[in-house]
Amino acid sequence: MFARKIAKKISDISGHMANIEVLIKELRKVLAPDQILLGEALQNRYDHIWSMDVSTLAAAAFLPRNTSEVAAILAACYHHDQPIVVHGGLTNLVGSTVAGAQEMIISLEKMNAIEEVDESSRSITLQAGVILEAAQEAAAEKDMLLPLSFGAKGSAQMGGVIASNAGGMRVVRFGMVRQMVLGLEVVLPNGQIISSLKKIIKDNSGYDLKQLFIGSEGTLGIVTRAVIKLIEAPSSRSCAILACAHYVDVVRLLKYLDQKLAGTLSAFELMWQNTYQALTSPPSNPRPPLTYDHPFYVLVEALGADPEADRARMILLLENALELGLASDAVPAQSESEIRWFWSIREEVEGMTSLCCNAQQFDISLPVAEIGPYVETILPKLHALTEVERVFSFGHVADGNVHFIVGKTDDSDALKHRINEIVYEPLQGSGGSISAEHGIGRDKKPYLPYARTEIELALMRQLRKTLNPKNNLNPGRILD
Repeated sequence: MFARKIAKKISDISGHMANIEVLIKELRKVLAPDQILLGEALQNRYDHIWSMDVSTLAAAAFLPRNTSEVAAILAACYHHDQPIVVHGGLTNLVGSTVAGAQEMIISLEKMNAIEEVDESSRSITLQAGVILEAAQEAAAEKDMLLPLSFGAKGSAQMGGVIASNAGGMRVVRFGMVRQMVLGLEVVLPNGQIISSLKKIIKDNSGYDLKQLFIGSEGTLGIVTRAVIKLIEAPSSRSCAILACAHYVDVVRLLKYLDQKLAGTLSAFELMWQNTYQALTSPPSNPRPPLTYDHPFYVLVEALGADPEADRARMILLLENALELGLASDAVPAQSESEIRWFWSIREEVEGMTSLCCNAQQFDISLPVAEIGPYVETILPKLHALTEVERVFSFGHVADGNVHFIVGKTDDSDALKHRINEIVYEPLQGSGGSISAEHGIGRDKKPYLPYARTEIELALMRQLRKTLNPKNNLNPGRILD
């Protein structure tokens, strides 16, 4: 019996490999030689950018240059029942881009054209492989602002940004990517193209189909082009770092500043004490603008139109916050270089994984008032595990999002599960989410019921079965 099972498995693998050879032969008629990568050409090229210990095992990688080529690839894969994994900038943290030996990769890196920056409609039209930072720079050249920003902006591709509904540091004012997308072009798993590259904000002509693909992590279709909403570039940027003695003061400070800044508050980033100290101590580069004897540190940013008046207003608000007992210390940025210094502290967090062995990262959301008590509850439980060496907590607290980086001596699956349970289990019934902005991928899939009801999960499965009936596009992501 065992021998027959082994023989069948070998036969299945052999048959699949023959199928792959036929598929590649078909696609050679559509793609140039440098658009199909096999064997050694794949080695280390498509490993996760922050997890180089995960090696590429894929059978092949395709590098389309336009939407038509994406459609041809997906149509062929659909016909041959070939599983295919979509790659963007490889900066995800949930196992979305790991490809198995019988899977193929479609990378959108060659689709990197910025097609138009339209000042009148305040929009940018671009291909999915455009790096976020390049899109920001293109907008800036026209005195426009693409307000989306996060640490991986120099690597993340816009297609992946849209597919994961990325958030970042200015969600409190500008919302998630979902709020910035005006139009999309998407290729369905069977190769059909849906193109609705509209530049309009108001469109009530039936179902808003683009929203199906934003945040779907490539399980319903591949985003190939997009129209993104821009805003007029602000002419002033005020910034400060404040210290708070209690989490309740953090919440009161947020309410106070949001009210007094009258809609110009663009960032409210919280760092717990040990995180702030790690971000401003060697080997980290930035120096600390405030001493280390406070439990909480808040980075505040406001975007406005009058540099002198806005800076004066920020200083006055800091003074008032100290007098009202909302903050225990504060320092304003007095120049553009100091603004860059303050932000470099928060952005240094991307390098904090180097301070942690076997880093395990989390991205959860809760109602703002509940974040402090939640963190106070789970930190002792994490530190009670003998394998846990350190835990850093920080986040975009104004939008209810907090992150953790857990460093540990052991990288076993059993320990990962124990830590996941500590972090995720309290979210049940609290109105929270196991993923605020990173998505589900493969890694968070077992814990999705902590954030979604069974009826919601059933509807998600039905939607996926409708658009991706063979489940060959990004299989195993979000749902089985």
